[in-house]
Amino acid sequence: MPYTLIDHTADIGICVAGASLTDLFSEAGRAMFEQITDPARLSGANHRQITVTGTDRPDLLVNFLRELLSFWTINACLVKTVWIRHINEEHLTADIKFDEYTPETHEILKDIKAVTYHGISVDETRAGWRATIIFDV
Repeated sequence: MPYTLIDHTADIGICVAGASLTDLFSEAGRAMFEQITDPARLSGANHRQITVTGTDRPDLLVNFLRELLSFWTINACLVKTVWIRHINEEHLTADIKFDEYTPETHEILKDIKAVTYHGISVDETRAGWRATIIFDV
C-alpha cells in the first residue's frame, strides 16, 4: 500500500509515498478519498481538469488536496482518480474523474472537513518522494 495511516488524536493523518512527485500527488489524492468512501463503488463517469498553485511543494500539496476536497464538500462529488498532467515546485495541472454522490450507491466512511498545514511535509528521499498530511475530521 503506497500510504499508511498515522495515529493522530481527533484527526486523520497519512504518510504517502511515490516514486516521483507526480506519483506522490496522485497517491495523496487517492488516499484522501479512500478515507471518505470506497473507491470500488465509483465509476469516474465525470471528468474535469484543475489547475492549482502554491508557494512551495507543501503549500501546493495542501492547496491541491483542498481543491479535491471541495469536489466533495461543495459539489457533493467523490473523486475516483487523479492524473497529474504537469507539476513543478509551485504549479500543477491534473485531470480528475469523479461521480456525483448518490446515497443509494456511495457510503461515506469519514467526513474530512479540512486539509491542514499541521505537520505537512513533502520530502525527496533515496526511494522517491514522501509526504505527511493531517486532515481535520
